[in-house]
Amino acid sequence: MMQGLIRPARRRALLRAAGAALLPLPCWSGGARAAAPWPGDRPVRIIVPFTPGGSTDILARALAQRLGEELRQTFVVENRGGAGGTIGTEAAARATPDGYTLMMGHIGTLAVNPALYSNLSFDTATAFAPIALVATVPNILVVNPRRVAARDVAELIALAKRRGGQLTYGSGGNGSAAHIAMAAFTITAGVEMVHVPYKGTAPMMSDLIAGQIDLTLTGGPPALPPVRNGLLRALGVSSLTRLESAPEIPTIAETALPGFEAVQWYGLVGPAGMPRAVIGQLHEASQRILQEPALRAQLEAEGAQFSPHTPEAFGSFIAAERQRWGALIRQARLQPD
Repeated sequence: MMQGLIRPARRRALLRAAGAALLPLPCWSGGARAAAPWPGDRPVRIIVPFTPGGSTDILARALAQRLGEELRQTFVVENRGGAGGTIGTEAAARATPDGYTLMMGHIGTLAVNPALYSNLSFDTATAFAPIALVATVPNILVVNPRRVAARDVAELIALAKRRGGQLTYGSGGNGSAAHIAMAAFTITAGVEMVHVPYKGTAPMMSDLIAGQIDLTLTGGPPALPPVRNGLLRALGVSSLTRLESAPEIPTIAETALPGFEAVQWYGLVGPAGMPRAVIGQLHEASQRILQEPALRAQLEAEGAQFSPHTPEAFGSFIAAERQRWGALIRQARLQPD
């Protein structure tokens, strides 16, 4: 487990007193007592159910830093990787719903894993309170140029067909966003490749750069820096439009597979049962932060795009994504580790 302290706590007594005056009083056997305001003295932890260095971790840390400044509170990012994100997700689902444990969820943990893992000890559909959709991140199809000669998506598909299932692609683990995106790609393209799952995106990217595997289809935050440094070659992006931060990279849809789209997304959630007032406070703070020019520029440079949703709309979006990717998992007969 790795923890990263984002920002020291700073609190103003006047705001605490004013907030406490507006909160309802719970009943206690020894008499009524004012409920503690949120945020209080305790740090707020954001669970990232993956190892450090991947898109989920990068986005969580960027948001946590600004939430700490905006809310004058200590925010701690806690990496709890393993089992395709289910370990950290279960910890978040079972946490006390008091606003002091949150999770940076994403397409894998909230939409893919319910179909991939049949023995989850919690129901993803009811275990979480949606707070804010943080970003959508198109995947980038990248290859190691020393192992793969293809210079565009069409050439890669032709190469995969000639080599009959010998090309290897990496992901952050079975059920990760890269795994599901590549499954969608191979099914649509009609090719076979060998999946090599890792315990996180960062070690997978290290092996891809080192030439241990051939390619991946993963988010912009880990993919763009090695592309810009000439270590990897980008063949296409998985959104229907090109990235503003990398317009030179064509879409997979425009070059080889019309209509192809496989976009990652990331959002802040908490355990079901969180007070609506706390959800509202976190949502409003997140929306203000994500519209700041400096942070938006930082996200766009990483290939991430801000997509404002209300908590209710985010919940509906998650439900629709569970249906879509669940159908693909059943079609591809994907299995967890």
